[in-house]
Amino acid sequence: MNGRSNQPFIVRANGEIDLDTAPALCRALAAALASHREVVLDLSEVTFMDCAGLGALVRARNQADRSDRRLILRGAGRCVVRLLKLTGLHRRLAVEP
Repeated sequence: MNGRSNQPFIVRANGEIDLDTAPALCRALAAALASHREVVLDLSEVTFMDCAGLGALVRARNQADRSDRRLILRGAGRCVVRLLKLTGLHRRLAVEP
């Protein structure tokens, strides 16, 4: 892809985002951000996220900032929203219902 797509690209995560699964999420988000101006991370099926998951989100946000892209988190459940608020990342990441 040419990086100029006007349609948001959706990355869907599910289950647990932890030390074992965060690297795959990082790779998926990096590839999506390299190809699309806007990437939506659908978290509606995520049941758990730890600090490795937060790290993946921060890395993706930093990549988006460096390359003038937009990363949007959508559908985050209560456990993920709580974690984002506890860490203050809800102020840095675009979180939509």
